[in-house]
Amino acid sequence: MFAAGVPWHPDLPAVVACPPAERDLLARQFGSGTGCVPTSSMGRLFDAVAALAGVRQTVEYEAEAAIVLEGLARSAHTGQDHPYTFELCPSPDGPDVADGGPVIRQVARDVLAGVPAAIIAARFHAGVAALIGMLAEHGRDETGLDVIALGGGVFQNALLLETVVDDLGRRGFTVLRPRLLPPNDGGLALGQLVIAAAG
Repeated sequence: MFAAGVPWHPDLPAVVACPPAERDLLARQFGSGTGCVPTSSMGRLFDAVAALAGVRQTVEYEAEAAIVLEGLARSAHTGQDHPYTFELCPSPDGPDVADGGPVIRQVARDVLAGVPAAIIAARFHAGVAALIGMLAEHGRDETGLDVIALGGGVFQNALLLETVVDDLGRRGFTVLRPRLLPPNDGGLALGQLVIAAAG
């Protein structure tokens, strides 16, 4: 919320769940930058959306908030037709970077307007899928490649995976996805072992 410029409104579930003393500590940390480590993890964005929408403030196990958010998105009968939008920021040193700030602002706006969590979840999933399609198109424009390999823990989300595979297929991409190994850190660890074994 801080990075996205969203005020700590008292009606946002994430603010309600955070005791005043912790909010004061966070404000000092954000103001000074002490103890603040940026992340590029899509999983943390799922956690943030779940917290803002009032779905989960704490978790008992890895990806719990994302799993519950996926279930809510599946239950929504509307929402996919109004996906949240990311901004792409050009990077001089590499590929474009997706900015999640606009999504956080859109989620906060919807929460304050009383939009149900299931619709927020559906809009978020649709937005992430649209982002992946947009990044794939940018990559194809730059490289001419039309084969996409999907990897990362976010693709354990079956709803997102189905949506992305369908969308990329319609866009003319050949989609590769893990079948024998998990797309998350488990598959990464095996790849590291294979490389280490090869010397």
